[in-house]
Amino acid sequence: MKNTIKVILFLFAVITFSACSTEPEAINYGKDQCNFCKMNVVDKMHAAQYVTKKGKQFKFDAIECMVNIINKEKNQDDIATLLVADYSHPGSMVDALSATYLISEKIKSPMGANLSGFASKELAQKTQEEFGGELYSWQELITKFSK
Repeated sequence: MKNTIKVILFLFAVITFSACSTEPEAINYGKDQCNFCKMNVVDKMHAAQYVTKKGKQFKFDAIECMVNIINKEKNQDDIATLLVADYSHPGSMVDALSATYLISEKIKSPMGANLSGFASKELAQKTQEEFGGELYSWQELITKFSK
């Protein structure tokens, strides 16, 4: 009887803690749907995602979709993990708060904001030299899209 109770408590603990993981799930490109615009997430250079402190996953086909939903619906204090695609390395995700962003009319993003994220300011500046546009930090981006 004691062993049964221990097993039940152990299983309950495992289920409870695994259900609240703030680790991001991999984006299943072509199958996952954007939580903002409902399009399928297919572009590995412009995708984004966040995970709440309660472990709920939100995936987006474009960085601008994530920024728009955060500006309209979410308190950033509820977010545990915030990631954007690194334009220079398609399929790689980087921390959204430390990324540098480029808005360039010569680089089209899925929802038309022409917004791309970069792991470093140097990569963003190099791309800006080639394609033009304006650079932004995360906070500057949030402010720009809130207008």
